[in-house]
Amino acid sequence: MTLPEVGSESEDDEEGVDYRFTLANERTFLAWMRTSLGLLAGGVAVHTLVQPFHMAGLRRMLAVSCIVLAVVVALGGYLHWRRIGRAMRRGEPLPETLLVPILSAGIGAVSIMACVAVLLR
Repeated sequence: MTLPEVGSESEDDEEGVDYRFTLANERTFLAWMRTSLGLLAGGVAVHTLVQPFHMAGLRRMLAVSCIVLAVVVALGGYLHWRRIGRAMRRGEPLPETLLVPILSAGIGAVSIMACVAVLLR
């Protein structure tokens, strides 16, 4: 008898999960993706449609911040979806996420930059 590799998933370790929980996890994932798409659209819109501000580079910094935050949320949402699914199948406690504080801090930073841009206009 051989021992399974560390970190490998075996069917013996996993149990059936109520489909409602699986679908709830998927809905949460899709909410993260919608948030990411909104940030991406906002970044592209700022770069394309907003006239340059008096402070050089502020528009670009605002647009890039939105786009980078969109990438972080998209990747983080996927990883969180995977971790939650794995924990549910194994009957483990659900892991916490860093996405909420990252998104809150990121949107706070983007909001401050937008406020500075509007006030200095």
